Amino acid sequence: MKRAYLIAGVVSAVLALAACGQKTETQAEASTAPAEPAAAPAATDSMAGINMASAEAAKTAKGTGTVTAVDAASGAITINHGPIPEANWPAMTMAFKAAPALTQGLKAGDKVAFDLKLENGGGEVTAIQKQ
Repeated sequence: MKRAYLIAGVVSAVLALAACGQKTETQAEASTAPAEPAAAPAATDSMAGINMASAEAAKTAKGTGTVTAVDAASGAITINHGPIPEANWPAMTMAFKAAPALTQGLKAGDKVAFDLKLENGGGEVTAIQKQ
């Protein structure tokens, strides 16, 4: 019987100490947290050698091709285009997002030159002209 009380006492003591330790860690973390946000880090020259103009240019591309379908209702145009080096695309037929105002007056068979905004492996036509 004494043994059961002894074991229960030891278990209680261990649990109590464990709980106290957790509170101490939480209080320690709270006391070391800054009251105000830290100042922004100083500017560095880590990007000094990067040509930002070429990084921006990589997000756009130009192409030429033949319109194969126009779906103004869904905002899409399908173009059988030549290679587009800026996107690393070979010649192929692709559907692109396009504002209905851009596709107005275009029909299958029209030869076009177009500008793209590249995104998520596809593109959105930002300008298009009949040739």
